[in-house]
Amino acid sequence: MKAHDGMYIGGAWRPAAGQDVIEVVNPVDEQVIGTVPAGTAEDVDAAVRAARAALPGWAATPPAERAARLAALRDVLVARADEIAETVTAELGSPLKFSQAVHAAVPIAVAGSYAELAATYSFEEKTGNSVVHHEPIGVVAAITPWNYPLHQIVAKAAPALAAGCTIVVKPAEDTPLVARLFAEAVHEAGVPAGVVNLVTGLGPVAGQALAEHPGVDLVSFTGSTAVGRRIAAIAAGQIKKVALELGGKSANVILPSADLAKAVNVGVANVMSNSGQTCSAWTRMLVHRDQYEEAAGLAATAAAKYGERIGPVVNAKQQARVRGYIEKGVAEGARLVAGGPEAPREKGYFVSPTVFADVTPDMTIAQEEIFGPVLSILKYEDEEDALRIANGTVYGLAGAVWAGDEAEAVAFARRMETGQVDINGGRFNPLAPFGGYKQSGVGRELGVHGLAEYLQTKSLQF
Repeated sequence: MKAHDGMYIGGAWRPAAGQDVIEVVNPVDEQVIGTVPAGTAEDVDAAVRAARAALPGWAATPPAERAARLAALRDVLVARADEIAETVTAELGSPLKFSQAVHAAVPIAVAGSYAELAATYSFEEKTGNSVVHHEPIGVVAAITPWNYPLHQIVAKAAPALAAGCTIVVKPAEDTPLVARLFAEAVHEAGVPAGVVNLVTGLGPVAGQALAEHPGVDLVSFTGSTAVGRRIAAIAAGQIKKVALELGGKSANVILPSADLAKAVNVGVANVMSNSGQTCSAWTRMLVHRDQYEEAAGLAATAAAKYGERIGPVVNAKQQARVRGYIEKGVAEGARLVAGGPEAPREKGYFVSPTVFADVTPDMTIAQEEIFGPVLSILKYEDEEDALRIANGTVYGLAGAVWAGDEAEAVAFARRMETGQVDINGGRFNPLAPFGGYKQSGVGRELGVHGLAEYLQTKSLQF
């Protein structure tokens, strides 16, 4: 076990204000692998003050130089990719191959995309007799989750830096170790002191202090809808901007003309990825009544292959929560075709890859975000019924449509109330905007739309 001391504030590691620490537990063997300081409001205040002091200089830095620092940061992340992957595997429990392919590689791609965007984006434009300036919004509070710990930090920090903002990062308490690696990478990349600051701590203490701090101009939060509501309420009291990426209950709509086997297999893989701990996971599979039993059988076979391949969920509380939802599904009448609530291993926070059939739209497992390896298969009568079911939750983060004809899939996707739809297994695009409708959030991340969240607009009339 390694005890990590201090917070990264003002370009240096400095002692925490308090003595309390957070234990970091490996979800595979339940052993404590390290500790980090539990930050206080005093630590948050020091970090925000450092960010405010650095803001004028960084905001005035030419975009080309900001781009150069982001490119340097990307290069450091590349050089430390193995260490990043191993750290995420240790604190999140993700299989190493997945950590290498996703948890390390995606942040590198995102950092690189903003290095390019900072160098090419037009921060000034002319319209009629006006010149419109796009300026940094100011000091950003980034409160990030544990499920994609480095990606979620970079998805906020990279556009903030490209825009000319300074930032204070408060990572999730379950996965703070890779956040410390990020701070080290920032330092190694030559980002000026105070531009990026890191405070580890608990959400109700450090997170709330950061959201409430009057020196913060924008709160960017990724996490549960319940916490998002709390942050929005805090920000409203100060008329402070928020960017919220919240929960999801995404629909995977398989139209009758689709390649059923491919759509089901890819759909199951999507849900099981990262042990189901993905806000955009396609956790509701919608299948036409004539293909329903075939799809359920295919899904059960596919899910069985993941029994030894997926990692645990992040902690004991999450394990109990997911298993509780599985029990609820059984109690409400859904049919288990794979998995179940029993823990598959004696040690570690593992959950069996689980598939439910005979799920109706009003069931709890079809309405609430489970955040574990659990798939619900729902039956629809026709295309209008499928659309009604797909749009029939409070969420609207992501989704998928499969059809033999791409135009047919696109026409259906256009009517879905969700922020991102994959057509016939479309690939992840780090330049495309990511964010939700309804209670899935406010604002967008990634690409030029993600950059816009961190900019203030001023017009000069001539």
